[in-house]
Amino acid sequence: MKNSEINTNLVDSYYVLLRNLSPDNKLELIARLSKSMKTTKKAKDNSWKSLFGALILDQSADDFVAELKRDRKFSRKSIDL
Repeated sequence: MKNSEINTNLVDSYYVLLRNLSPDNKLELIARLSKSMKTTKKAKDNSWKSLFGALILDQSADDFVAELKRDRKFSRKSIDL
């Protein structure tokens, strides 16, 4: 199927779904669709690069690691048999 055929089928499917709406609802839908076409959306930077990076700390890496180790809490209890 070509892209234009898929789009035509999609439009036909929407028409079947929406043809029973009241005239007021149809006009509201037309207004919203027209408004959505007039506004432009900014492209978001969804790249994976934005998920990675270095921590920005006020302390050295060694101090940070030492603080993490010092603040660890273990809740596991040993059971003597």
